[in-house]
Amino acid sequence: MALPPREFSVGQLAARSGVAVSALHFYEREGLISSRRTSGNQRRYTRDTLRRVAFIRISHRVGIPLATIRTALDTLPDGRTPTKKDWARLSRYWHDDLTHRINELTRLRDHLTDCIGCGCLSLTGCMLANPGDRLAVDGPGPQRVFDRFAEG
Repeated sequence: MALPPREFSVGQLAARSGVAVSALHFYEREGLISSRRTSGNQRRYTRDTLRRVAFIRISHRVGIPLATIRTALDTLPDGRTPTKKDWARLSRYWHDDLTHRINELTRLRDHLTDCIGCGCLSLTGCMLANPGDRLAVDGPGPQRVFDRFAEG
């Protein structure tokens, strides 16, 4: 049985990760992944790049900006394959942010169909939930959805 390759070409990485070659080039330009160049100027990616790409895809799919993903990936070590301990540290780093995002999405889901306190007074229910636009004193935007304590 053959051993798995230590490095992947960009085409191999694309096939294994399910990400288009153009996306991998973009990730590299954005500093999310890195490669070395062969003497023929071809990109070669280490095996741990597969995990980084999976992390990028999942994070981006749930709406996390690439700049935030890059900051998280920058906490991983350079020059060696990240260990389980390294990934656990990254996970702890993101725990509070992800919890905040989950809470915000839950509030959005739960209040999207009724008045969210935007101050528009365009829905019939607004006159009952926000008479006289009293939520305006709390500031602009959807005041009943914003978590003022988590925003600072």
